[in-house]
Amino acid sequence: MLRSYHQKEIALEAGCDEAGRGCLAGPVFAAAVILPTKFRHKLLNDSKQLKAADREYLRGVIEEKALFYAVASVDNEEIDKINILQASFRAMHLALEKLQQQPGYILVDGNRFKPYGNVPHACIIKGDGIYASIAAASILAKTYRDEYMMRLHEQFPHFGWNENKGYPTIQHRNAIREHGDTPFHRKSFRLLPDEQLTLDFGREAAID
Repeated sequence: MLRSYHQKEIALEAGCDEAGRGCLAGPVFAAAVILPTKFRHKLLNDSKQLKAADREYLRGVIEEKALFYAVASVDNEEIDKINILQASFRAMHLALEKLQQQPGYILVDGNRFKPYGNVPHACIIKGDGIYASIAAASILAKTYRDEYMMRLHEQFPHFGWNENKGYPTIQHRNAIREHGDTPFHRKSFRLLPDEQLTLDFGREAAID
C-alpha cells in the first residue's frame, strides 16, 4: 500500500511525474496531483507496474478523488531545442502552474528537478512506487500521453504507435528505415543507430 509523504506541517503537497522521456516521437507529458491526506487505493502503484486497463480505471478514480490535478506536455520541437531533461522539468512546471491551488510542497519522481519558484521539493528515486501522489501523477501522465499517441497513430499507422507509443522498439525503428521520420519525431534523438535517414514525411501534418 502506497503512503502519503506528509512529514511536514504543509497544507497541500503535490506529486509530480512524467511520461515519455525515452520515446523517439511525440511530446513528453507530466502531471501534478494533490490527493486527500488519507487517500488509499489497493491498485494504486507505479504506472509501469499496472495493466493498461487498470491505469485507465485508476485515471477515473484519481480525477474524481484528487483535490486538484493537472496534466501538461512539451512537444517534440521544444524537446529538440532545450533537451529532454529540461523539457521534462518544463512539463512538470506547466502542470504545477495549471493546478487550481498551488502546493506547499512538491514530491518528484527521480533524482533531479528544477526548483519551482520558492516551493520546497523532494526528489525520490522510484517514488512512483512509494508515494500515492507520485503514483497518481505517473498514471495521469502515462494515460494522457498514450491517448495522444493513439490519435497520432491514426495519421501515421506505419509506426505502430498504438502499441509502442513512440518508444524505440524494433517495429518502430524498422518503420523509420522504410518510411522515414515524421514531424513528430525528435530529431535530436538517435532515431536509427549509426544510420542516416533518407526519407522524410511532409511537414504539414498536425493534430488537434
